[in-house]
Amino acid sequence: MDTKIITTRDLASAIRGRRFALGLTQADVASRVGVSRPWLSQIEAGKPTANIGLVIRLLDALGLQLEVTDRPPRADDSTTDLDAHLDEYNNR
Repeated sequence: MDTKIITTRDLASAIRGRRFALGLTQADVASRVGVSRPWLSQIEAGKPTANIGLVIRLLDALGLQLEVTDRPPRADDSTTDLDAHLDEYNNR
């Protein structure tokens, strides 16, 4: 499964879909990951904040992995020079 994750809702959908595909209940997955069923329910509902370590454990338990890639630039992207900002910060 290759799914582009742009929002927490995208991640929630991928997690929920994989759990369904594996025929697992939220209780099954929560037990494997070592989290509560309500925590998993919140993640599957698109909770915008979560411990990244627990999310990675959840993905691993479902046989998924997180991959970070460059995205194509969008029209609304600013032309901020990150290196210039870092140089300015380091020279303070």
